[in-house]
Amino acid sequence: MRIGDAAAATGTTPRALRFYEQRGLLLPPRTASGQREYGPREIARIRLVRQLLALGLTVEDVAGCADRLDLLEGDTLPPYGSPGCTGGTGVVQRRIAALNDEIGRLTRLRDRLASSVPEPGAAPETVAGPIPETLACPSP
Repeated sequence: MRIGDAAAATGTTPRALRFYEQRGLLLPPRTASGQREYGPREIARIRLVRQLLALGLTVEDVAGCADRLDLLEGDTLPPYGSPGCTGGTGVVQRRIAALNDEIGRLTRLRDRLASSVPEPGAAPETVAGPIPETLACPSP
């Protein structure tokens, strides 16, 4: 199967598949003329990579354990702690910690923004600080 067919079969684009290959996530065999040839094994790997990315891992996270992706059977993730990328490497724990840090940062940012505008019906003195006129939204 050629790159366009592989992309369509896995719900991605040929450009993404080339990017995965460039980052070491995928190494499809080539024909004598140099064209990429995707078989069932490569399709399963693409699906697994996309699943890991959809779970919040970065391309760098997945690339860090790309050599172990073939240990995972089929195109669905095994239970946590199984061999391969999802267990034992610390990748998942590091990504969860990074996500928790980002959630904390965004929560603080949201709280600061929310405290800078009065709630409907609140007295103006409850505002933590004035919003510059250029940022104030006109009333409907």
